[in-house]
Amino acid sequence: MTANVLQSVSQFFTKYLSVMVLLAGVLGILAPKYFQVLAPTVPWMLGIIMFGMGLTLTFKDFRQVFRHPKAVFLGMLFQFMIMPSVALALISLFPVPPEVAVGVILVGCCPGGTASNVISYIAKADVALSVSMTMVNTVLSPFVTPFLVWLCAGAEVNMSYTAMMMSIMKMVLLPILAGVTCNYFFPKTVAKISNVMPSLSAMVIVLVAACVVSLSYKTILTSGLVIVTVVILHNLFGLSLGNLFARLAKLNEAQVRAMTVEVGMQNSALASTLALMFFTPVGGLAGAVFSVCHNVTGSLFASYCVAKDEKKTDRLVLSPEHS
Repeated sequence: MTANVLQSVSQFFTKYLSVMVLLAGVLGILAPKYFQVLAPTVPWMLGIIMFGMGLTLTFKDFRQVFRHPKAVFLGMLFQFMIMPSVALALISLFPVPPEVAVGVILVGCCPGGTASNVISYIAKADVALSVSMTMVNTVLSPFVTPFLVWLCAGAEVNMSYTAMMMSIMKMVLLPILAGVTCNYFFPKTVAKISNVMPSLSAMVIVLVAACVVSLSYKTILTSGLVIVTVVILHNLFGLSLGNLFARLAKLNEAQVRAMTVEVGMQNSALASTLALMFFTPVGGLAGAVFSVCHNVTGSLFASYCVAKDEKKTDRLVLSPEHS
């Protein structure tokens, strides 16, 4: 009975995550003082999310990388080239405040988010490839993300490459390795709590979004429309270009879907956390808005893929050769 309840709660949180993040943002604007106190705990909350991701992985998953090295390498290349480039293009075209521009760059320079694996599963994509790309890009993020941020915005902001790298290692890499290790030594215990982790991660993402918005609600009231427009375009271009480049690379349909989702869905919680730690709370707005946006567009993409497959199946059934 308890397992069924936990599974139902988990499904509720993962299914309605975008709605909950949106509501959290509204609450952050209406009652900011209640969420601003969470600011010092945001890095720890990100660690919880990453630990939860680690619990879903095993050391065998790392071997999957070598089974399709070309696709994983392309995923890494597309992830860390397309999204930063689109971010730079958008902030040069739209009149966003400098603090927000840094946040958009941060979103673009972060690896793919864990939600991409769920969306890939729903879209009947290559889930093993999706997990491999998320894993590899996340492991590389302590080194690649600070370098890309410095490359894209280094002249505009004062930041320490080493400090950001060490922070990402502490908040991302170490919790993931801890989760994988726990899964290795205590598989039965991890199996019992695996149903709880998605809902816990979702709740943490909601709290991070509420905190970020509460710290920057004045900027939202003055520049909200521009910020939302830039973030939506960032996400849509990421999905579209990820799909285009995957097809140009002649990947199969399942791999194309995984690549599309992986490139377009970023680790927005990491982007918001880095903004709070190294720049300004306003910089975290792009990550908070992106969290809502990529869950909505990702779900729509998955629905499109499922409908496309069903239509294809119907055509095969109705064709003369199968009658």
